[in-house]
Amino acid sequence: MIHTTTVSLSPADVLARVQQFFAERVPNAAAFVETSGPTFVTLRGQGGEEVVISAWEDKEKGVTRVRASTLFFDQALDRFFSTLPLASQVEVA
Repeated sequence: MIHTTTVSLSPADVLARVQQFFAERVPNAAAFVETSGPTFVTLRGQGGEEVVISAWEDKEKGVTRVRASTLFFDQALDRFFSTLPLASQVEVA
C-alpha cells in the first residue's frame, strides 16, 4: 500500500524519525536502513520485508510531502504517522 501525507517538519527530520521509529518502537517487526539518500530511506525487516519512505519539500505550500510504500508495515506506518505533526490527513491507496 502507498501512504501519502504532508507534515510541518523538514524532509531530513522525517527521515531521521522514521529510522529511529522502526529500529526502536516496533519491537515485533523492526526494520533497519538498507539504503538511503537525501530524500528517501529504504528499510528492511528481519524477514526481508521492505518499507520505502520519501520526503521532499513542497515550497509552494510550505510543507514537506511524505510518501511511504510497503506490503507488510502498514500498521507500523500508521503508528509512525501518528507521531508526526501532520499538515493533512494520511491517504492510503
